[in-house]
Amino acid sequence: MLPRILMIEDDERLAGMVVTYLGQNGYTVAHAGTAAAGLAELQSNAPALVLLDLMLPDADGLEVCRRIRALGAPLASVPIVMLTAKGDPLDRVVGLELGADDYLPKPFEPRELLARLRAVLRRPQLAGAETGVRQFGRLAIDTGARKVTIDGQPRSLTAYQFDLLLALAGRAGRVLSREHLIDAVKGESLEPFDRSIDVHIGRLRQAIEDDPKQPRRIITVRGAGYVFAKVQDA
Repeated sequence: MLPRILMIEDDERLAGMVVTYLGQNGYTVAHAGTAAAGLAELQSNAPALVLLDLMLPDADGLEVCRRIRALGAPLASVPIVMLTAKGDPLDRVVGLELGADDYLPKPFEPRELLARLRAVLRRPQLAGAETGVRQFGRLAIDTGARKVTIDGQPRSLTAYQFDLLLALAGRAGRVLSREHLIDAVKGESLEPFDRSIDVHIGRLRQAIEDDPKQPRRIITVRGAGYVFAKVQDA
């Protein structure tokens, strides 16, 4: 049985199409038409992934995303793919800043949705292929348990942020371009003016840097990309 998906979407026609299509591909999909119903379903029967519409009748999808990320573990780290009918890239950026793992603009092809879901759900499996704890000063990355701690204290990361950290730490000391990072994490090429990696880097710094405004772990190399410091807390 493939992972269970929760879709929070008020468009009954679209939801019906997605439920049917994903069902034909082996997924079980629970559907909620409101934010309240979706959050209740999430907490009573935890899914492997949430499909979240940006515009809901009783709450903004961005607010729902924020509420999910504020829940206790393990619900707070459930992967979220946002569905948006808005063309403004700012909505997508804000969604990523609030912790969404990916976004898909409407209208979309069912096959594209399926590919996105598979890519997001595959990340923990790929990361878990090499298990162990990697230590960088006070920072520890447990690749098997997918946990990050500093001085033994856990830090909360989304699935996307954890995989981004793994991509950086796996080549510590080397400058990695935005194109390399998005390909490593999502398996996609970088679209022009795509700021998603920068947004995720910012959120990652909030989680693991002592002072995100003066980062010492993830360093920006202007015009080139980012480098994860080999030596930390020296």
